[in-house]
Amino acid sequence: MTSHSYDTTPIWSWAAPVAASVLLGLTLFKVVPPDAGLVSIVACILLCGAVFAAVHHAEVLAVRLGEPFGSILLAIAVTVIEVALIVSIMLAGKAGSDAVARDTIFSAVMIALNGVIGLCLVFGAQRHHEQSFQLQGASAALAVLGTLATFALVLPNYTVATVGPLYSPVQLLAIGAVSVALYGIFVFIQTIRHRNYFLEVGDDALESSDGPHDKPSNKTTAISAVLLIISLVAVVLLAKVLSGPLDRIVAMAGLPQAFVGVVIAAIVLLPEGLAAVKAALLNRLQSSINLALGSALASIALTIPTVAVVSLVLGQKLVLGLTPASTVLLLLTLFVSTLTLGTGRTTVLQGAVHLVIFIVFILMAAVP
Repeated sequence: MTSHSYDTTPIWSWAAPVAASVLLGLTLFKVVPPDAGLVSIVACILLCGAVFAAVHHAEVLAVRLGEPFGSILLAIAVTVIEVALIVSIMLAGKAGSDAVARDTIFSAVMIALNGVIGLCLVFGAQRHHEQSFQLQGASAALAVLGTLATFALVLPNYTVATVGPLYSPVQLLAIGAVSVALYGIFVFIQTIRHRNYFLEVGDDALESSDGPHDKPSNKTTAISAVLLIISLVAVVLLAKVLSGPLDRIVAMAGLPQAFVGVVIAAIVLLPEGLAAVKAALLNRLQSSINLALGSALASIALTIPTVAVVSLVLGQKLVLGLTPASTVLLLLTLFVSTLTLGTGRTTVLQGAVHLVIFIVFILMAAVP
């Protein structure tokens, strides 16, 4: 929520989902072959456009709702896109599809906590030297995130009900239910009981922005609500069209299959990451943290139950436990995040540490 005029509907924000819908119609009625190279390139471009359009319209609705509802809506919209991409690959049933949910969720957490927060702290510190945020809100979000990440990505390696980094069906359903319940409690705290924990602190942070937001009108809000649905549907269907080409591109590049999860997480988090960095540049670090932690939380809490149900319905195993190297990186990230978000103030040093961890994560994903 860093733009300052939301009472308009940019041409690209409706042209991208409309063009994506047209392409989907052409592939559905066999006018163009869905597996052709040119069609895949156009579909990839329109997928990115639809993702940006979906986040833009979610952002318009978010400004109308106000913080922290805006960050929650953005996180949920991004998670819907992520789930669509994961499920489309799972339905394809190709090699490695049983682990794509784990790879994507882990990548989303690493990108949000290290890539996004690292960039926010570095760019924010470059302009404002030292920035502050609500310690209570960040600590609450990080506590929930650490718990859910451990349940979803670490604990499966140590259960004995099944062989391998898997949960049994009963365990999977229970972890999914716990994830949704804990996320629901967090949202209640964030929006009702302790909403002030997630708002900007001090007059300086509020005055640093270069003008008040232009609240969208009823007409603009209604248009964005409709276009948000169209954009999300387009993303879901385009993801299915591109699931095969994405696997082939990763294989041709000589990258491990797990790198597909990094690509998916990067696509869905790019628009929200840009919004978080812009907020940090405007000295609104609380908004940046809300976006980054909210995305990581929603990624785990809403994706795990969905893919759990899909895997049980399809009778497909769901690999969730991380490899030893990934487990080390996750625990290091949670430990450093606790130190970074444990004081209420940040400098460029903390941002540099997170970015170094992010670089090592990309290295380990490409060359395990």
